[in-house]
Amino acid sequence: MGNKAVFLDRDGTLVHPRHYPSRAEDLVLYRGLPEEMRILQQMGFKLVVITNQGGIAHGYFTERDLELMHTSLQDQLSEFGVRIDAFYYCPHHPEGNLAHLACECECRKPKPGMILQAAKDMNLDLSSSWMVGDILNDVEAGRKAGCKTILVDLGTESKPSSPDRTPDYVARTTKHALQIIQSLEGQRKDVDLDYIPSSWKAAV
Repeated sequence: MGNKAVFLDRDGTLVHPRHYPSRAEDLVLYRGLPEEMRILQQMGFKLVVITNQGGIAHGYFTERDLELMHTSLQDQLSEFGVRIDAFYYCPHHPEGNLAHLACECECRKPKPGMILQAAKDMNLDLSSSWMVGDILNDVEAGRKAGCKTILVDLGTESKPSSPDRTPDYVARTTKHALQIIQSLEGQRKDVDLDYIPSSWKAAV
């Protein structure tokens, strides 16, 4: 049996959303999140970042810039005793300015390529793993890979119209999402598992 993981989208999920962040100081962790990540790590989950980084294809920043951003992010989390086990990113974008990266690929979410590669590299049991993200493309990638999924509600996503884009759970915040996982794994109680965005309730 393989390891279990929590896959985390980066922008909007792990850090505050920002339009094409390109410097280390652009990545600002949500308050209270490292503590919940540490609990999951202690429970035996690998923590893996899965992120589309089409800004590389557009020429807004380089892969070296991204490496520096992720090193800084890891340093921030290390202060809380948290370790990201791996970062996976897609540098492609179909409308990119750099010809060698302006393409359709198998790694850009909503395709599951990055998750499948991580599973191969890290011997992960995807049926015991979770994908957490703030858009339905994250959900779709997770579901196609065979993970359980949680959508973090930032108020940007309409009610899904297909099973592939329907999350198992919806959370108010990423902190809440990680607490949902802890609850379902028997590590805590009194966590709201039935949250539904108000816009979804109103949808016909």
